[in-house]
Amino acid sequence: MKTKQRIINQAIESYNTLGVMNVSSRDIAKTLSISHGNLDYHFPTKESLLLAIYIQMKDEASEMYEEVNLLHDPIMHFNKLLIKLETFHEKYSFFNLDVLEISRKYDKVSTLLNKTFQIRKSQMSHFYTRLVKQGYLKDEFKPGMHKRLQHTIRILITFWSSQKEILPCFESTKKHSMSVYVWDLLLPHMTEKGVEAYYKLKQTATKS
Repeated sequence: MKTKQRIINQAIESYNTLGVMNVSSRDIAKTLSISHGNLDYHFPTKESLLLAIYIQMKDEASEMYEEVNLLHDPIMHFNKLLIKLETFHEKYSFFNLDVLEISRKYDKVSTLLNKTFQIRKSQMSHFYTRLVKQGYLKDEFKPGMHKRLQHTIRILITFWSSQKEILPCFESTKKHSMSVYVWDLLLPHMTEKGVEAYYKLKQTATKS
């Protein structure tokens, strides 16, 4: 493995354990048994290192969206995406835990983050469009309800790791995955056909 990728991997591990603001480049270099100058050659600033990590995150997430988008049924598509996203967020748990500090302190990361949010917003909207076309989603009874629901789901996905840290006494999050919570938000807005498709999917998953 090249030194640059070793640095990225160690930074992710250290940030996950201690938090972004509590880990210096010297800490990472020491853990890797390389000189600080060697690390500084590849990543002269913490922002350049965080930017490299986020680009890696963005590329991995984009691959997940593209992979599941090949699935014909949007219910299966979204469920697989949620499962993949939860594993993804565990891998990069520091980022969602420290996202406010990161976005405030590092302009280049913040700019890329905002651009990515717009892409994910469009992808979520595309998923909703597919649900409507399949007859899985009810008509909204209040203008803008579907968009607000999409946004609520994005909030839940983004801050799932944070709430587990802040609300450790809430036992339900220990018993259930993130996907359960997202589907709990969606199910009341789904038609009988959609609910039936969802439970059929769950039954299939239980048997396999």
